[in-house]
Amino acid sequence: MNQRIARYIDHTLLKPDANRAQIMQLCEEARAYRFGAVCVNPSWIPLVHHILRDEPEIAVCTVVGFPLGASLPEVKAFETRQVIERGATEVDMVINIGLLKSGDDAAVLEDIVGIVGICRESRTVSKVIIETALLSEGEKERICRMVTESGADFIKTSTGFSTSGATVADVELLHKLVSPKNVKVKAAGGIRSAEDAIKMIKAGAARIGTSSGIKIVEEMTEKNLSI
Repeated sequence: MNQRIARYIDHTLLKPDANRAQIMQLCEEARAYRFGAVCVNPSWIPLVHHILRDEPEIAVCTVVGFPLGASLPEVKAFETRQVIERGATEVDMVINIGLLKSGDDAAVLEDIVGIVGICRESRTVSKVIIETALLSEGEKERICRMVTESGADFIKTSTGFSTSGATVADVELLHKLVSPKNVKVKAAGGIRSAEDAIKMIKAGAARIGTSSGIKIVEEMTEKNLSI
């Protein structure tokens, strides 16, 4: 088993119809394959926290304001505090995309800073999802500046629920813009093979969000691939 690639992977199940048995299976897969994190919707955090309570190397990750990002800042903040209290150690929040596209950068930044601040207070990793498929190059550059200013730990390409997911070009751009400020890149959305994952890591991704983690690890081993 290729454990090096496994540590990059946030083993993810965010489908609205995911049930308890599937979430339990996701956790057991993470335990077996030694994935870096399990990423689930907020209501499943208590269960995941309980199952993985003796696995400190596997982060308990969830999403806030997901998948549209259009929730009120106060609602996102409340949701963030609630999931952290219930055991989340990493929070992936979605920016307000409509406000960004309207040029209201102050409101977008305030929204991000609110979540990052709550995460920092509790030593929780913060990731900011920007939905690259919906943004122009200029908007990507602006949001990168805001994410670095906020002090977030990661910028994340996509929810996986929009028109498309991560691209190598976007990961390269984000890495170029945020890495000088010690912000990392999480690539997510449409990453389904070992080749996909390797391309994203070579482009600068420090994390891979995917529901195909097992397939990626097994392909790495079968094809004797490396990163």
